[in-house]
Amino acid sequence: MVLSLYVSQQGCYVSLQKETLLVKRQDELLSSVQLPLLEQILIFGKSQITTQAIHACLKQDVPIVYLSRMGYCYGRIMSIERGYRQLSRYQQQLSRVERLITARNMVYGKLKNCKVILQRQLRRTEANQIELSLKTLDYLCTKAKDAENHERLLGFEGAGASSYFSAFGDCLTNSDFVFLTRSRRPPRNPVNALLSFGYQVLWNHLLALIEVSGLDPYQACLHEGSERHAALASDLIEEFRAPIVDSLVLYLVNRGVIKADEDFDYREGGCFLSNSGRKKYLQSFMNRMEEEIKGEDEQKRLRWDVLGQQVRKYRNFVYHPISGYQPHQIR
Repeated sequence: MVLSLYVSQQGCYVSLQKETLLVKRQDELLSSVQLPLLEQILIFGKSQITTQAIHACLKQDVPIVYLSRMGYCYGRIMSIERGYRQLSRYQQQLSRVERLITARNMVYGKLKNCKVILQRQLRRTEANQIELSLKTLDYLCTKAKDAENHERLLGFEGAGASSYFSAFGDCLTNSDFVFLTRSRRPPRNPVNALLSFGYQVLWNHLLALIEVSGLDPYQACLHEGSERHAALASDLIEEFRAPIVDSLVLYLVNRGVIKADEDFDYREGGCFLSNSGRKKYLQSFMNRMEEEIKGEDEQKRLRWDVLGQQVRKYRNFVYHPISGYQPHQIR
C-alpha cells in the first residue's frame, strides 16, 4: 500500500536514516515511514527536509510539495523522469458524454453528502426546514443522475445547494451565530466567513494534489476552466464541501471554539476571519484531517489520504474512461 506523508505540524524536520524518513520536532520522533512505500510528501508551513532526504526522494521518484498552512502550493520538487502534464492529452481526449457522466456523478456525490450531514443534524434537533430540504435533495439527486446536459446539471446543483443552505442555519445551536443564506464575495457574516475560508483552504490543498499527480488542473468535467481557474480542483472539491468543511464549521460554532465577538473582522463591506480566527480554524482543520476514518475499502486511513485517494481515482478514470469515476460518499 502506497502512502502520503503529511507534515502539517509546525517546526518539524524530515531526515533520512537508511531507507526510512524520520519526522521529528526538536528531539521528539513524531513518525517514520519507509521510503519505498511513499507516493508523495506534503510539507505545510514552517517545517524542513534535509538535502539527503530530498536526494533519496528524487531517486525513488517521490515528489515533495511545499504548501502554506492554508494549503496554498508554493511549488514542488520532483524527479526529471516523472515529467510534466503526462495526462493532459488524455484529459483533452475525454468525450463530451464521458465528461457529462462524470459531472453527473460529482453532483450526485455532493448532494448525497449534503443530505447525510442534514440527516445527522436532524437526529439532534427537530426542524421542518431540514426535513423539507432532505426531500428536495433526494429529488434533485435523482434528477442529477439523468441530466441531459451540463446546463441542466448545474441548475440541479445550484438548486440543491440553495435548499441545503436554507436548512444549514437550523443546525447551529450557538445563539451568537445566525445564518440565513450563503454569501460569498464578500462573505456577509461570521458563518459565511468560516465557510469561505474553509473552502479556500480545501481547494488549495486539492490543487496541490492534482498538480503533483500529473493531472492538468485546467481540464475538468463539471466546471469550465480558464487561465485563472483551475477547474478540476473546483470539480473535486464538490463532494468534500459538506463532510469536511461544513461539518467542521458546525463543530467550531456549536462547541464555542470560534467566538463571534473575537475572531472576525468587518471591512470592505464583508466579514472575514481575524488572525485569531484563522489560527483556530487552521489548527482544528489540521487536527481533523489527521484523524483516521474508515475508507470505502473498510481500511482506516487519514482524512488527508481520502483526498489523495479521490485524485488517484480521477487519474485512473482519465487513463481508463470506461471504468468511470465514483465520488467520495459518507454514510
